[in-house]
Amino acid sequence: MRSMSSLSTTGLLITLLLISGCAIGPDFESPTAPNAAAYSLDGMPTATEEANIAGGNRQKFVPGADVPAEWWNLFRSEPLTQLIALALRNNPTLQAAEASLRVAEENLSAGDSAFFPTIDGAAGVTREKNSGINGSSGGSRAAFSLFNASVKVAYTPDVFGGVRREVEGLAAQTDFQRYELEAAHLTLTSNVVTAAIQEASLRTQIKATQDIIDGENKQLELLRQQFNLGGVAKSAVLAQAATLAQAQAGMPSLEKQLAQTRHQLSALVGQLPHEKLEATFDLSQLTLPEELPLTLPSQLVAQRPDIKAAEAQLHAASAYIGQVIAASLPQFSLSASYGGSSSKLADLLSPQSAVWNLGANILQPIFYGGQLAHKRAAAHADFDRAFAQYRGTVLTAFQNVADVLQALQSDALELKARLAAERAAADSMQLSRDQFQAGAISYISLLTAQQTYEQTKIALVKAQAQRYADTAALFQALGGGWWNRQTVADAKNSPTE
Repeated sequence: MRSMSSLSTTGLLITLLLISGCAIGPDFESPTAPNAAAYSLDGMPTATEEANIAGGNRQKFVPGADVPAEWWNLFRSEPLTQLIALALRNNPTLQAAEASLRVAEENLSAGDSAFFPTIDGAAGVTREKNSGINGSSGGSRAAFSLFNASVKVAYTPDVFGGVRREVEGLAAQTDFQRYELEAAHLTLTSNVVTAAIQEASLRTQIKATQDIIDGENKQLELLRQQFNLGGVAKSAVLAQAATLAQAQAGMPSLEKQLAQTRHQLSALVGQLPHEKLEATFDLSQLTLPEELPLTLPSQLVAQRPDIKAAEAQLHAASAYIGQVIAASLPQFSLSASYGGSSSKLADLLSPQSAVWNLGANILQPIFYGGQLAHKRAAAHADFDRAFAQYRGTVLTAFQNVADVLQALQSDALELKARLAAERAAADSMQLSRDQFQAGAISYISLLTAQQTYEQTKIALVKAQAQRYADTAALFQALGGGWWNRQTVADAKNSPTE
């Protein structure tokens, strides 16, 4: 028949398990998405202007359309696709983010172990000898061996849910690292695309500058011939030479920027600058996407990884409030051990050598000098901080999308205007050359026309590249379609325990 102490301990255990059904502290709820129908006062855009030049096609915005996971494929550049694949394999920043996620997942798994009892096994042997001074007269003073073996079970019931809140916080930190990984993935792919577009722009600018230099060289040779024949003054030759030198002076800067962009691409794909990078980019090899997805404002908060990461931090701060409150409430612990102790190893497991104990304890914090109250206030303040940071992240995200949408529309208008200016400047320069040859205008007028054409030609190339760059920026601002990536879809569809 069970002893009364055994029944009492069992009853206490059952009671603690029954009351361990809820967790103290606030239950986290995701913040409500902003009630916005558009990203700016102008409403949702429909389409951009178009220009009759490569990269000048009309772009149509499709509200509610989903963002593809591999959005960079819309530029239809196989070298770009291959370069991004290389970056995703080798980029150290992305690898560090992946490792941080694994750390968080392991910490979460370790935290789950708090819901289970701990079991320890111990065994030992000691050699002892008593002096016999305090023993009976018949006590033995001979040395003897003492063998011990035991198993101890300890369990701390999560009566007020402090452990559950701690694990909840660890799960939120895991979510944070997961979204930080998605943000690193998006930043990496966007940086590769932007750097590739920058390289393409610089190569086109270098080609345009070289065409200008070649034209200036031909003009200089022609002026020298005319000077030798007495047709023009020496000042015209010197002015043309200065114009040629000025055009040539711009080339080293462009080549420096191109080299630095190539170095940046090497770093992004995990290579040293001296290692050969096979892919090269030119604006003529890129296709400007004609249809652009436009996420509804109400959906943006669920798609931006930085917003999801801020929400996970807010969740962790909410769970910490419960942890702090639970720390000020009674803490219960249960323990039991069973083993044997004998001077003979053969008798260690015999009933006569058995030793056991059952225990239950309660600890109630009483006075900590105000520490617990201040920690609770600090936890609430930390939640307020996390919520303010979340709101700031949401505001920045909406600003990003609004800025890019405005930029795309302005880019199209600028390209159209730049194209008109470049063609007008080209016609003006050709006319000025013909007039100069006929002696109808001075060389100063021809020089002005040449300089205007050179400026408009380079500006046109930059305007072309800007449309590609801001198109990539839109995909980044909308979250990059990470939720459509196969690995993420598999994780969402996997069964939960």
